[in-house]
Amino acid sequence: MEKSFILLALLSFTLFLAACGSDNAKAGDEEVTVKIGVNGADGVQWPLLKEKAAEEGINIELIEFADYTLPNNALAQGDIDINAFQHIAFLGQYVKESGEDIVPIGSTVLAPIGLYSEKISDVSELKEGDKIAIPDDPSNQARSLRVLESAGLLTLSDNFGMFGDPSQIEENPLNLEIIPMTAQQTAHVLPDVAASVINNGVAGQAGFEPGEDPIYIEDANGEATHPYVNIIATRAEDKDNEVYQRIVELYQEEDIEQAIKDDTNGGSFLVKLTQEQLDKAFEQLKK
Repeated sequence: MEKSFILLALLSFTLFLAACGSDNAKAGDEEVTVKIGVNGADGVQWPLLKEKAAEEGINIELIEFADYTLPNNALAQGDIDINAFQHIAFLGQYVKESGEDIVPIGSTVLAPIGLYSEKISDVSELKEGDKIAIPDDPSNQARSLRVLESAGLLTLSDNFGMFGDPSQIEENPLNLEIIPMTAQQTAHVLPDVAASVINNGVAGQAGFEPGEDPIYIEDANGEATHPYVNIIATRAEDKDNEVYQRIVELYQEEDIEQAIKDDTNGGSFLVKLTQEQLDKAFEQLKK
């Protein structure tokens, strides 16, 4: 009887220690998986971020999407936890049109948009009636037209705003034919047009060096570029999630900054906007 009591006490004590160990693992050692939606995950920065996060018990699973519409839909539906593929203006337009409650929680990179060509090496070589392809989503379409204006090819109306379109071109001295199309197609049509405005990421996927190959590139300095700073976004209910916030912090560290420069040959660079700056730009763009 006494032996049975001792064995029972020892068993109870062992179970108690096991329970304590389990609680500790749950509190500080349990791995957390975060699904991040991206549009292309080539280069060094994403593997490096995954490695850094894994050291802190965060398992990043990258979910790649083929176009710009699916990552926000997947986030809204809860298929992924955060996404990192778009700039503030693009998200603002998506939220305005869809009514989904997605918000930016951190800035990543600014990738100046460029004008590319397989036929000419300078905008001065464009001729009467030449065709120029641009992305057709509202934010990048307007951005592309502003690039063409800054290159001296067009004049846009005074009320053009953030989401203007080709109907608001006031002057077009060369009668250039502006052809909006899906962003991913702007690189593929280069053999058929004189030039094409191509998003930085799409250009990289097509084998271009965004820091070297454009015949004209957007001016990347100043507050005017804030709408085009790329972001990490999540559902509004998860805005203060500590794990997601930690991923933002890890992304903005110096080793990732250098990886971005190396990956893009200087075509993109890390931008660290405060949450206040993100919120200000986002609120203006989703109205």
